[in-house]
Order: sequence, then structure tokens, then C-alpha cells
Amino acid sequence: MFDYHIHSNFSADCKTPMEKTIETAIKIGLKEICFTEHIDYDYPDKSIVFEFDLSDYDKKIIKMQETYGEYIRIKKGVEIGLQPHLLTRYNNLLDKESFDFIIGSMHTTEGKDLHSGEFFQNKTVEEAYLSYYEELLSCVKQFNQYNILGHIDLVKRYSAKKSNNDFHDILMSIFEEIIPKGKGIELNTSGYRYGLESGMPSVDILKRYRECGGEIITIGSDSHIDSTLAYRFKDGLELLEAIGFNYIATFDKQKPTFYSIKSLLN
Repeated sequence: MFDYHIHSNFSADCKTPMEKTIETAIKIGLKEICFTEHIDYDYPDKSIVFEFDLSDYDKKIIKMQETYGEYIRIKKGVEIGLQPHLLTRYNNLLDKESFDFIIGSMHTTEGKDLHSGEFFQNKTVEEAYLSYYEELLSCVKQFNQYNILGHIDLVKRYSAKKSNNDFHDILMSIFEEIIPKGKGIELNTSGYRYGLESGMPSVDILKRYRECGGEIITIGSDSHIDSTLAYRFKDGLELLEAIGFNYIATFDKQKPTFYSIKSLLN
């Protein structure tokens, strides 16, 4: 089993040392993990800075690979916070740095963070959702340096109300943009932890992605503490198989390797 969305204390919102996470991963039988630390430039909440020393990160990953490589594969990833005005800055960063895996996520919309609720003020829930998806679509039309889109319907996690609109039209526009470019999405199982009815994205969105021809999908717990590693992965894999996915992906130097879901469930 593989967990491809994990944070350590290199991420500003996490205090868990890599060693603790890795040792738990080995204990529960994971074969491969990828640390995906936050780089979220120009984050609206100035009390938290989602950046870290990339040289220190590289050295730490190498040390962890040397220490634990006999027991588990450890990959170097990053989760970048997409905003339209930052795409050139991210391109410049990623032209210089090397990662095995890059998640492109949107944690802000209209320059406002989703977490505090400010983004949702003075909008209907439909207006908020549409703005979020339109901005995401704009980003993927202009930016290519990522492997998968993270928790593509994250807006649902922070919305106080549910929308009656499924937004499948604009989601399919996003899929039609990313699939021909060899980009994928993730099933982020943290949605269960946060009281959603499923992981992120929801079942209907996973089905639309598959219907659009999407095949590249990773699975990640979005863990910030070691106790949530591989959270509800069996449920997630069974769901993906039922929808029609045959494989989940891992990455090495941004090249995907595919593993049979059926074999992982056996």
C-alpha cells in the first residue's frame, strides 16, 4: 500500500517529525510513502508561512531514505498552493528544484483562504463553489508543472452549506484540460475525517473523471499526524474499483508507476 499525501514538520501546519511518520508507516505495512510538504506562497493568513528550506528538505529526505530504505520506499514530494498570480513564480521554483511528485492544490480563491470562511462571505454557496472551480480551471489552463490535482473539491470541506448544484460541467472542463496532458487527481481520504460523506473528491466527481477517460489517480491520507496514515484506504480502494478504476499510481522523478487495485485489496 502507498500513501501519497503526507506532511511532516517541514509543513507549517504540522509538528510531526518524519521519523515518527516513517516508523508508523513501516509498522502498519506501507510499502511506499511520499512526503508532500506545503509551499503556499502569498497565503492570506499572515500568521502562518507555508514555505521551508528546500536544501534542508532534500538532505532530510536523503537521510531518511538511507536510514529506512531497507524497510520502506520514501519519495520526495511537494504540495503547491495554486493561485493565478503565482504560476510564474511556481514555474521558476520547479524549473530549479527536483521532486518525485507534485500535488497542485487550491487552498485559496480570490486571494482569500478557504479555512477562515472569509471567502464565503457575501456569496451564495453556488457563487462560492463556481468561483473556486473557475479559478482552478484558469490555473490548469496556464500551468503544467504538477502531477495530480489535490482534493479537487476542497471547497466543500469549508462551506457551511451544501450546494444543490453538482458543477459537473465545469469539472468536466477541468478534466478535459488535464487528462490529455497526462495529469491526474487524487482520492484524499481526509474527507472522512472532516465529516464529509466521502473522501475528496466525492463519488460523483470520481465517476465523472473516469467517464472523461481519467486513469491517473493516487491515494493519500493528507496526514499531519502519524496515527492517520492510510486512513480508510481499504474503503477508498474498494470504491475506486467499483467505479471502474483498475490502478493507482505512484511516482518516481514525476514518472508514474501503476499498481493493480485488485492486487492491493487481496
